Amino acid sequence: MTLSQPNPVPETSVASSQAQTWYRPILSPEHGVYVMLFVSFLTGAAAAQQWTIATTLALIAAFAGFQAEHPLVLQIKQRRSWKPRFLVWGGVYSAIALTLSAYLALQTPVLLWVYLGAIATFAIDAIAVYYRKQKSISNELLTFAGVCLAAPFAYVVTTGTFTVSILGLWLLNTLFFSSAIFTVKLRKPKTSSLTPALVYHAIAPLLTAILWYLGWLNTPTSLAIGIILVKFAFILIWQDWYRTTRIQKIAVLETTSALLFLGIVGIALLPALLP
Repeated sequence: MTLSQPNPVPETSVASSQAQTWYRPILSPEHGVYVMLFVSFLTGAAAAQQWTIATTLALIAAFAGFQAEHPLVLQIKQRRSWKPRFLVWGGVYSAIALTLSAYLALQTPVLLWVYLGAIATFAIDAIAVYYRKQKSISNELLTFAGVCLAAPFAYVVTTGTFTVSILGLWLLNTLFFSSAIFTVKLRKPKTSSLTPALVYHAIAPLLTAILWYLGWLNTPTSLAIGIILVKFAFILIWQDWYRTTRIQKIAVLETTSALLFLGIVGIALLPALLP
């Protein structure tokens, strides 16, 4: 018995397939960042206590900016050759984000301070990617802080003002979501030590208490940081399960924690009746 040879693929079909890749959208696979972005944005909108057309445009701009980062980072990683698909979609998302951001800045110039923070974060992260240092704790903390700028972005674009309370809310979001940096690293053999996670989960509530003492956070809002302590206690008790279970179950745990955080912060910041 002889095996039949597969029919060769015509060169024209290969060329056509490669050409079509230009038109296939690129979406970031970082589902955890989607949760962080939207939860942070919604906490900022809750602090503003209203939702306007500008708020919607800001959400679109924030989402487009997040999507622009992914193909551009992929191009940096594969810098030995230009990938048209990465450049095209990075350009499309960037154009949307920049156009909307420029329009919103014309209406609310104080947004430029938020933009400066976002631009600085992207630039530093791009340098870290270039030198393959993007997984360092310091860079991940910076990146998470950059994504959490969605909170002041939503607040400032809606209210037209920047206050110390929204600065405190941004820091609270950053402290909350950065917990995952230290817990997820427990699943990797090279970073499985408990010490960094223990130190972080001792410092984060202390920093939150300082923000509360300074008047940057009200009492109910500051108590939301307790969710990461409950989550970390759960992880400590069921370490073996946490270190070996499927990543999808970790995603459920993190998403549930984020939604609880959003619920507490939202209830603390929203008025009894929206205007």
